[in-house]
Amino acid sequence: MSGMRQQIALDKVMRLVEFDKAYDVNRLCGVDEAGRGPLAGPVCVCACSMPYDDIIIGIDDSKKLSEKKRETLYEQIVVVADYCVVMVDRRVIDRINILQATKQGMVQAISGLKVRPDLAVIDAVDKLATDVKYDPIIKGDAKSYCVAAASIIAKVTRDRYMRELDKQYPIYGFAGNKGYGTAEHIAALKAHGYCPEHRRTFIKNFVDVNYDDLPITSGE
Repeated sequence: MSGMRQQIALDKVMRLVEFDKAYDVNRLCGVDEAGRGPLAGPVCVCACSMPYDDIIIGIDDSKKLSEKKRETLYEQIVVVADYCVVMVDRRVIDRINILQATKQGMVQAISGLKVRPDLAVIDAVDKLATDVKYDPIIKGDAKSYCVAAASIIAKVTRDRYMRELDKQYPIYGFAGNKGYGTAEHIAALKAHGYCPEHRRTFIKNFVDVNYDDLPITSGE
């Protein structure tokens, strides 16, 4: 990377850092999710507190990064961060809806951090059942350093899960579509039916579904 490009990248990430520092708290965490829209798989939530003494250049909203870049940044982030990842199963999503499942995961992720934060900055989700003070920010993953880091961890974790799921159910192309409703994915659903990881409430317009064909596992 040239000196000018390096400086531009540094300036960009420092804007995210300064956004977080402006809250003026000792311990801030960012919270984001991956997988609210797909037809299959869990929603993955991450809460993440990042140190400011060794800034990781390149951290940004995960949607703006290539898969290769996300993977590289993930490996850097998890070394220094206090983070917690929660995967909310599709059964929970079907039972309480995707928004409530996301909120549940966020509360669990915040409580799972090693150090309790003074403030959680949440990407665009409000009304959480937590006693930790929080601030819901629209497009928080593009504004906050900690939220951006959380978005990367959540996205990489869920993508890895879906690639593993592809090995069990290759006909749906999960490795490529990550569970989203691509034309190929929907065609496979109509041709072969659904698998245990498909969200019944999301696929009901494409295939006939049985909401009671799989037991809800203990602890959910």
